[in-house]
Amino acid sequence: MRSFSSIYIAYIFCIILTMTSCRKQFDININPSVVTNPPINTVMPNVTVNLAFAGGNELLRFPGLWVQQYAAQGNAGNQLRLVENYIVQGSDLISVWATLYANLLIDNEYILSNSADHPYYNGIARIIKAWTFQHIVDMWGDVPFTEALNLSAIPNPSFDDDALIYPAIVILLDEGIAQLSKEPTGMIPGSDELIYNGNRQKWIRLANTLKMRIAIHYSEIDPGYTKSVINTLVDAGAPVIDDNDYNFQMPFVDAPNAQNPIHQFEFRRPNQLFPNAFLVDMMNERSDPRRAFYLTPYPYLSQPATYKGAAPGDAQAFNYSRFHTYLRGSLKNNPASQPDGSLSPLAAQYTGAAPIRLLTAAEYFFIRAEASLRFGATGDAEELLRTAIRKSMEEVGVEEASIGEYLAAHGNLIGTQEEQLEQIIGEKYIALYGVALEPYNDWRRTGYPAIEKVPNGVLASIPTIFLYSSHELSGNPKGKQKASLLETVFWDE
Repeated sequence: MRSFSSIYIAYIFCIILTMTSCRKQFDININPSVVTNPPINTVMPNVTVNLAFAGGNELLRFPGLWVQQYAAQGNAGNQLRLVENYIVQGSDLISVWATLYANLLIDNEYILSNSADHPYYNGIARIIKAWTFQHIVDMWGDVPFTEALNLSAIPNPSFDDDALIYPAIVILLDEGIAQLSKEPTGMIPGSDELIYNGNRQKWIRLANTLKMRIAIHYSEIDPGYTKSVINTLVDAGAPVIDDNDYNFQMPFVDAPNAQNPIHQFEFRRPNQLFPNAFLVDMMNERSDPRRAFYLTPYPYLSQPATYKGAAPGDAQAFNYSRFHTYLRGSLKNNPASQPDGSLSPLAAQYTGAAPIRLLTAAEYFFIRAEASLRFGATGDAEELLRTAIRKSMEEVGVEEASIGEYLAAHGNLIGTQEEQLEQIIGEKYIALYGVALEPYNDWRRTGYPAIEKVPNGVLASIPTIFLYSSHELSGNPKGKQKASLLETVFWDE
């Protein structure tokens, strides 16, 4: 765990820059730098903090509502209630667009532009840029890319074809690996880089695993590419995130304003977001031991513990399970429940020190299991599935005996190939609880898990893309708002 002081200073720096960018409507054409020509090692904390906050806010909540890992509560006009019912406006996306472009990418580009003599900083910045644009494309499809970050020369960037951005992301990853593979020279990242603490080998593992994530996104339009990328990396023995020690995640601490954004949202906007009944029922059917870490029991003192999720359209209430230690950090007290067995909003006190998970070893093995099953990629699909489940449970903290029992009941692939695919994606959906966007991407690609449109949804089906930020479009005449939330990204066509 990093020291409190480093992450706290980085967080405050992040807030200062975010406040600065607010002055011009959060569009991508704003340079939020407060200090002129700061050393790149003083900018890196802000970049890594913004990356983690992106992964723990709207980028997590909004897709998670649509894929029914989370359920909205509160009054009928609550923003999350509206998003859950597919009532979305461009103004709802101002914050996440700004975090990604105006804060994260602009500062990251500053590092890129000033690190010619510092290859390790340069390599990390290229990988961060690739991670960020992978998420941006998956949210919005066509977006500013080639011209996006040259603010002084191109204040109104064009929107690139999303199908052309993905190959450019892979090039960034290759360039990042090449930079990180050089002999050390110049400044070397350390505690200023808050995710891997400057460990370049872990960044290389991330880059290779991110290539696999991108490759699996091609599954419906170019399965040959999916197989080729995964086989090339596996057969070459490329370092990847194949152990939880290498997970791409941001640590947080138990201190005001230094706790993770999921916890901060729960603390500041209680009773607005709950675990969804679809996810909870899926875990109940499996007697999944991760429930004790993912969810509070409902009723809280039930013996044996039982769990209940909120269903979309439920009346305003809080007689459900809540987010627990896996997303919010260790429990600090012994909360008293209400007479009906529910927990009042702030009854349970958490450290907020749970990490924001961005790409894990479990996801790596799920990607390989799917590629093996569907496309004959290297490896045994069933064994890869079992390893994926094990990595998830070990990271959560499940005891070995419970892992063995679960694998005996749910770790064997059965049925047709399509039924086996549904099994793999269903297990991945549970394991990636708390990982931004990827469960939504899997659903768009494969149709699994088999969720249904919410009862009060205003569209004919579940949305498949997000609207652009209204502030970006008001400042950039080259952008045009999407006609429908039912448009698609290129790999979902």
